[in-house]
Amino acid sequence: MQDQVIMDNILTSVKNACDIFMHGTIESSTPNVNAAFKQSLNDCLCIQNEIYAKMAEKGWYPSTTAPQQQIQQTKQKYSN
Repeated sequence: MQDQVIMDNILTSVKNACDIFMHGTIESSTPNVNAAFKQSLNDCLCIQNEIYAKMAEKGWYPSTTAPQQQIQQTKQKYSN
């Protein structure tokens, strides 16, 4: 299996874990459970960011910059 496919699968799995931890944080019923989920979510988000950065560095996660005009139009649309 290619490294890019492996990294993409790992990133997807980590994003799914982040989603689970986020819901655990939202739905937790005690401060201790909330803190545990919140810490796990933060750790997972850091891992996700590291994976994304490595993939972007290798050109495996290309991104494009939105034109400034489109950014301004979107700001205006949601500020009204």
